[in-house]
Order: sequence, then structure tokens, then C-alpha cells
Amino acid sequence: MKTEKKLTDKKPAEKKAKTASVSKRLTGDVARVVRAALDKKAQDVVVLDLRQTPAFTDFFVLCSGTNPRQVKAIADAVEEALRAAKVRPAHVEGYDRADWVLMDFFSFIVHVFTPQTREFYSLERLWGDARRIEVNDAPPDAGKTKAASDE
Repeated sequence: MKTEKKLTDKKPAEKKAKTASVSKRLTGDVARVVRAALDKKAQDVVVLDLRQTPAFTDFFVLCSGTNPRQVKAIADAVEEALRAAKVRPAHVEGYDRADWVLMDFFSFIVHVFTPQTREFYSLERLWGDARRIEVNDAPPDAGKTKAASDE
């Protein structure tokens, strides 16, 4: 939460610049997840960097779909994008109900929620010590993303 306070104390232009520069640092599979979610019009995409916390994974990728059909579409797109990179989830939960789909890839976990379920469980608050990486709602430039994911 300290990070959030620091960001909100800054002027809007500074906050936007910080968000944009941080999102460019996402590379590899986490960047693929973000791209796939944004391609399916996921809302409120946030990456929590858990590496400095006593967590069981490095990152959480959180996003919302407006209804169960969109939640499934986002989860399908994430799985398809990572399958192309020969990465498969170790475990998937909640796909049938589609109000919270959890996809465990060991070093990161993808959470796709309906807005009501996301608000109820409030993972961002629960993992408040994690560094929060806001993601722009516009899909990243394909050329830049390709170079970043190849690092």
C-alpha cells in the first residue's frame, strides 16, 4: 500500500509515466499473458510483483471480464498464447463456473474474475505488500513487445 500512496501523491502526468515505464519491463510469459488478456478486452489488468514478499509465486496477473463468457474467453486466450510458447498451466480451477478462473503456471498465477468476485475477494488488498504494476488498457506495440519477450 505504501507504493500506491506514493503513486497517488504524484501529479497525474507523473503517475501515467510511471505506469507506462513499469509495464514496459514486463517480459516473457507474464507479458504474453497481459497481451492475451488485453486482446480479449480484459478490464483492470494488474500485475502484482510478489518477489519481495513471502509468497509461493513470483507474480499474480489479475484481470476482469464483464461476464462469465468473457472470463472464459480471456482464460482461453491466455492458455492459447502460452501454449504457443510451449508453456502449460500446472493447474486450472474455476473454469466451469467462470466467476474466478485461476491458472497456476508455478512462477506466476493468472486470476480472471467477474467484477463482483474480484471485489469480494480483493486480492490486491490481501497482497497489499506486493509491488503493484498497472497495465495500460491498450495492447502493447507488437514490435516492442516481441523484443521485450525475447529477453
